[in-house]
Formats: sequence, C-alpha cells, structure tokens
Amino acid sequence: MKVKTKSKKVNKAWLNDHVNDPYVKMAQRDGYRARAAYKLKEIDEALGLIKPGQLVVDLGSAPGAWSQYLRRRMAPEGAATGELNGTLIALDILPMEPVDGVTFLQGDFREDEVLARLRETVGDRQADVVVSDMAPNLSGIETADAARIAHLIELALEFSQSHLKPEGALVVKLFHGSGYSQLVKLFKDHFRVVKPIKPKASRSRSSETFLVGIGLKG
Repeated sequence: MKVKTKSKKVNKAWLNDHVNDPYVKMAQRDGYRARAAYKLKEIDEALGLIKPGQLVVDLGSAPGAWSQYLRRRMAPEGAATGELNGTLIALDILPMEPVDGVTFLQGDFREDEVLARLRETVGDRQADVVVSDMAPNLSGIETADAARIAHLIELALEFSQSHLKPEGALVVKLFHGSGYSQLVKLFKDHFRVVKPIKPKASRSRSSETFLVGIGLKG
C-alpha cells in the first residue's frame, strides 16, 4: 500500500507541475501539441538552423510538436496550415495526427525496412537539418538505458552522414549521465561545430539535454 500512496503522490506532483507549467500554457495558447515545441524553438533561435526552402527530417516526431514548429518556420507568416516553402519528413514508431504539409512515416527507426522507406522518401536530395527527439523507454538501469540512448544517436548520426548536406546540422536529444561524454566526443569526431544546449523549456530537474552538430567533417 505504501508504494501505491507514493506513486499517487508522485503523479499528483507531476500533474500539479504540468498544469502550472508556463510552457504547457504557452503550447495550449499557441496551438502546439506539446511543450517540446519550445525546446526546438530555443535551439533554432540560438543557432539559426531552420529556414524556408529547406529539407528537414524529424525523427521521433510524435505527437508532432516539433513538426508543427518546423512547418510554421517554413510557412509564409508562420501559418500552421496552407502553403509550405520546403519539405518536411517525419518518422515515429507511434502514430501521429497529420500536420499539414508534413510527410509522415510510421515505423521503428532501428529496423532496416523502416530506414529504407525513409531513405526512399528523402530520395537523392540532401537534408539541410535532421532533428531527433527520439528516446528509448527507460528502464531505470543506467548502463542499459545509456546503451539504448547511444544506439539511437549513432543511428541518427549514420543517417545524417549519408543524407545531410556538408554544411547541414543534426540535433539530438540525450541525457547527462553514463555515456554522455562519449557521445559528445562522437559528435566532435564527425562535426566541425558541436554545441550542447539545455533549453529553458527542458524541466530543470530533468537530465535531458540536446547536442547540435553543424558541418560534417570529411
């Protein structure tokens, strides 16, 4: 019974934080499906990554907040629907409600068949930006979780090496803890510019952070 009580307290605390979260309120006001939109917005505003006319790939896109932000950045006057100047391709293992103008593929990025579908959709074009909000289901076992996180980031990096413009950018989500420094080194081995960013929209108690690589080496 004690476990249940503790669980209820945790859920109540989370719900209270969520309801009073300024970014949740902003998302509701601005028509975003999740507060995560503001994480990408902060990264983009800091580094000037997203521009009209680009090809952008959004990995781990559900529920669609990043795709919503991206399409507004590529639309005349930031419209949420209608004309789009650029190409947006999104992929997630979960279903995603359509975002106007975004091509969505459902499947597991770790599977060869799904990766082949994504490559086929991108075609012979090169992406300007690849963004990844992918994260595995965490088990609480630090070494196992670190390995799962690293695997997704390595796959996103491999995809970017094949499909990113030489001056393009890759944005990935990762977590401070086991394996973090190795992933930063991996990025430094492959990109000319590497920027770790902890957006204000990331909850302060979360170990979540983002890593941006700009300009592929070699």
